[in-house]
Amino acid sequence: MSSPLPPSPAASVLDLAPVVPVVVVDDLAHAVPLARALVAGGLPAIEVTLRTPVAVDAIRAIAGEVPGAVVGAGTLITPEQVGEVVAAGARFLVSPGWTDVLLDAMRASGVPFLPGVSTTSEVVALLERGVREMKFFPAEAAGGTAYLKALSAPLPQARFCPTGGIGPGSAPEYLALPNVGCVGGSWMLPKDAVAGRDWGRVERLAREAAALTAGGTCR
Repeated sequence: MSSPLPPSPAASVLDLAPVVPVVVVDDLAHAVPLARALVAGGLPAIEVTLRTPVAVDAIRAIAGEVPGAVVGAGTLITPEQVGEVVAAGARFLVSPGWTDVLLDAMRASGVPFLPGVSTTSEVVALLERGVREMKFFPAEAAGGTAYLKALSAPLPQARFCPTGGIGPGSAPEYLALPNVGCVGGSWMLPKDAVAGRDWGRVERLAREAAALTAGGTCR
C-alpha cells in the first residue's frame, strides 16, 4: 500500500487529514493494532509522543508494520531525540515549543516538522526563519480559536495545527479558520478502549474524526 504522504520531503502533514491523533503508547504491543485502526478509520498521520519509555520502539514498529501510516514523533525537546526518532522511521516531527538549537536539528533532519508556538512573537520569529507551518499549543489554554483568528489577518502566511484541549465538539470551529490545516487530539483513543484492545471502537471514532469539517460533521 502506498503512503498518502507526497514524496517531497517538504510535503505538509497539515493536509493529510483534518485530525492528527496524538498517541501515548504505554504498552508496545498496542502500537501496531492501534495504528492500523486509526489508518483504517481514515487518519493516516499519527503523532506518537515521547512520553513513555517505549515511544521510540512504537514509532519503529508502526513505521515497519503499518504501510498506510505516516508516523511522526511528538514532544520533541532535544536535538538528540530528533536523530533518534528519524532513525526509527518518524516521517514528521512535532515539538511543544522551540529553541534555535532544536529548530536547527529539526530542519537538518530532512523531514517535515511543526515547532510549537503559543505567542505572536514566536510565530513572527519562525516566519523570519522561513518556517510557515507550526503547532499551536496548548491551544485552548493559549487562547483557542479567538487567538488564532486574531493572528490570521496580520500573519496570513502562518498555518497551524492546534493541539491541546480540543475535542470533537470544538474541532470544527478550529477547522473553519483559514490559518488552520488540521487539529491534533486524542479523543478517538479512549483509555478504556486502548486498555481493552477494542480496536473496532478506535476505528469507529477515527472514522468520525476523519469526517469532521469546518462548522460541523460529515457522516
